[in-house]
Amino acid sequence: MKTDMEVKNDVERELAWDPVINSAGIGVEVRDRVVTLAGHLDSYVEKLAARKAAQRFEGVKGVVVELDVRLPDKDKRTDEEIAEAAREMLQWHTGLDENAVKLSVEKGCLTLCGEVGWGFQMKAAEKAVTSLRGVMAVVNQITVRGRPTPIDIADRIAEALERHALKEARRIVVSIDDGTVTLRGKMGSFAEKSISCNSAWSAPGVRMVIDQLSVGD
Repeated sequence: MKTDMEVKNDVERELAWDPVINSAGIGVEVRDRVVTLAGHLDSYVEKLAARKAAQRFEGVKGVVVELDVRLPDKDKRTDEEIAEAAREMLQWHTGLDENAVKLSVEKGCLTLCGEVGWGFQMKAAEKAVTSLRGVMAVVNQITVRGRPTPIDIADRIAEALERHALKEARRIVVSIDDGTVTLRGKMGSFAEKSISCNSAWSAPGVRMVIDQLSVGD
């Protein structure tokens, strides 16, 4: 098992290696294998990338993000400009009905709402607008339309987890309640945890995924 100092060194090197991130603006602290990132970054995309970088290491139990986004002048946009660009991105996305998702912007915080047919569409809408200039944060309030849930959905998810999430799949308990999937168990890394959640979101009939998976030995 790595010590907190070894985890800290790994995370710092990963942040410095990732070309999306300006690691000079990030301080890293680790206590009991919980990583805390603090500082200032130039974009929301950097903030998300920093969080993912810290989650990539086996043994990291959690990541606390205390990073502020401070846009440089060249990237600042009015709320109206952000809203217009976001609408265009959603309209051009082939996986979405252009009228299904509504949006609002306040002080650079972009909120998505509306109703879609699949869980993966909800996540795709968020991803489509995350990297726009001027965006300080994205709040996803999109809901997934109710649809019949196959009685064998737990088995389907388990099979998907075995295909993608590997040896840890058999350690996951899947429960279903009216289209809401709850995942419980212990994973070896955040990467496996992410694959497990994405597999659940891709199943037919899923409207919500509750992630109660822990990471650790």
